Amino acid sequence: MCGIVGYIGKRQAAPILMAGLHRLEYRGYDSAGIAVGNKGTLKVAKCKGRVRELDELKPQRFKGMMGIAHTRWATNGEPSDRNAHPHCDSAGRFAVVHNGIIENAAALKEQLTARGVTFSSDTDTEVFAHLIAMMDDGSPLENVVSAALRLVVGTYGLAVIDAARPDVLVVARNGSPIVLGIGDKEMLFGSDSAAFVRHATSMVHLDDGEIAVVRADGYETRKLDGTSTVKTPSALVWKDEAYEKGAFDHYMRKEIGDQPEAVRRTLGGRLDARFQTTHLGGIELAARDLLDVRRIKLLGCGAAYIAGATASHLIEQLARLPTQAEPASEFRYRNPVIEMDTLYIAVSQSGETFDTLAAVQEIKRRGGRIIGIVNVVGSTIARECGHGIYLHAGPEIAVVSTKTFTCSVVALALLAIHLGRLRDLSNANGARLIKGLEALPDHIAAILKREDEIAQLAECFQKAEHAFYIGRAAGYAIAMEGALKLKEVSYLHAEAYPASELKHGPLALVTSETPTVIVLPRDDLYRKNVSTIEEIKARGGPVIAITHPGEAHVAFDRSFEVPMLEPELDPLLLNIPLQLLAYHVALQRGCDIDQPRNLAKSVTVE
Repeated sequence: MCGIVGYIGKRQAAPILMAGLHRLEYRGYDSAGIAVGNKGTLKVAKCKGRVRELDELKPQRFKGMMGIAHTRWATNGEPSDRNAHPHCDSAGRFAVVHNGIIENAAALKEQLTARGVTFSSDTDTEVFAHLIAMMDDGSPLENVVSAALRLVVGTYGLAVIDAARPDVLVVARNGSPIVLGIGDKEMLFGSDSAAFVRHATSMVHLDDGEIAVVRADGYETRKLDGTSTVKTPSALVWKDEAYEKGAFDHYMRKEIGDQPEAVRRTLGGRLDARFQTTHLGGIELAARDLLDVRRIKLLGCGAAYIAGATASHLIEQLARLPTQAEPASEFRYRNPVIEMDTLYIAVSQSGETFDTLAAVQEIKRRGGRIIGIVNVVGSTIARECGHGIYLHAGPEIAVVSTKTFTCSVVALALLAIHLGRLRDLSNANGARLIKGLEALPDHIAAILKREDEIAQLAECFQKAEHAFYIGRAAGYAIAMEGALKLKEVSYLHAEAYPASELKHGPLALVTSETPTVIVLPRDDLYRKNVSTIEEIKARGGPVIAITHPGEAHVAFDRSFEVPMLEPELDPLLLNIPLQLLAYHVALQRGCDIDQPRNLAKSVTVE
């Protein structure tokens, strides 16, 4: 959610930190700030609003060769100048930036206030700044920070600088990601490698319960009790240019357009035409282990959950295994029954989603078998699961998920074929589906070329305040994703329902100004969907169909036809127009498409 970036080295820190903040804007935020150390003093600038406003507010002479910066997404205290990070102690000597929530902040604040500390913000983070100052006994900064952290209950990814110790920064992690970037006689860190990819040659992920002592010439890692840990740097997967939006006005539109190549990367090296199956070495489960699986549970949040819901139909069809998708945020709170013959699958674009991570840890604690579907190599969920499928979709900067949603479903389709071929899926059907996946990127590219048609469909929403999305089976899951996208980027209220459920209540809300988008493949449920459309039309509701070519058995107000692929894979193509539809509705409504209000890309708090 919030973004952290830090630097220590031979160059001026402020330009590097500000560039890092711009790179982290996609995570969602409401305020920003920066602190640099110079000749025994700290200079701090912060404000509510965008990073560009901080850039204008910050003095031109803002010198120092070490510093930290932050973009804040409010969880504790309203968005305001005084609640923006960094937060300092009363003497202005220590500065802290922090992602996460300190759960015992109120009790700590009461103790500090009793000792005469005056607070200048409503945040839990300021508590930590004063706590460090009070505990400083002249020992190394990492010892002071460790001692303070032992008093803290909650989640954090944080960084601390001390004006009196200008040669060192300390960072710590517990539940919120921190990544170190190794440069040429300089060190960087951030909540995401995007913050420093331009300057680093390799990176190191901190684990929960670790702190790092960062100096210009290197780093040391250890646990809170002082025990040293050993970290192996890994190469940066994506270069600087992968984070640029190029000729596009918005990252969302660029990433929709990235999908043909992103899907090719997800499929790369994983299709086996000889045996009509798929290669999934990353799951590291032998055929005999997979044959022991009797049920599959897919866990994710937001679009990742919907990707699981879409794929659940596919897995049941092809592998004949009972499959259920469930929001990871609810999973561990209902005391779930963890079965040894169930394969649990965690789906997360960022690999850092807190609720999904907590579900993974609960399953592991109870001895369950879990694999991950993740885009970010080396992310926490990827490391916790140990096995799974990397998407290789490339960086996704827009807050809303587009290419990672598509690639998640593709990855799960690969798994469904793999499981199916171990069971009852025939050679002929395996070959048919593999050919369908091979053709998928070109079909997506063909749909993208017809963007002008979809922009015209968006005009149907100009006077609307509400919209319905409906579909059946996997089409309902795609309707859920279409409604989610519309809500996220256009702020237009949209709800998804199974088409069969519309007459059981929601039909009361249909009016002439309430468009209904129907996901309408030409499958064995086509005629039943037509009857639902007739019910909507009878009540004056406009209908927009995302469908396949063929004779229309009912009049649509508007429609967009996608090519038929294979019935099991059709939902992937039916989703692409809905992504573009949401984008163009938001564009026509003048919304902030890449940074929707109140939302964050990677939700790292509960």
